[in-house]
Amino acid sequence: MKVVGIKQLKARLSEYIRLAKRGETVLVTERDVVVAELRPARRQPPVADGLEEALEALSASGQLTRAVQHKDGWTWRSQGLGLPRETVRALLEELRQDRG
Repeated sequence: MKVVGIKQLKARLSEYIRLAKRGETVLVTERDVVVAELRPARRQPPVADGLEEALEALSASGQLTRAVQHKDGWTWRSQGLGLPRETVRALLEELRQDRG
């Protein structure tokens, strides 16, 4: 992380922009007080038209791993926690009271 005064930033703006493009954050100061940050822009991924396109984009960016086999006919059922209903109700009521 670099720290630069406004005067120096004006004089060498291109240099600090290059640093930000490389991933560096530059703190901008005025009279030794940080007043701004110069950092790389967040790149927004293009909006996908459909589910398949969205999944492919997530897979390409490494945020998702696609299944190797299709799961046709598979169902998922929750096993639950194995707690008695009254215990579950008491826990849920306690959580609701904490939020309230």
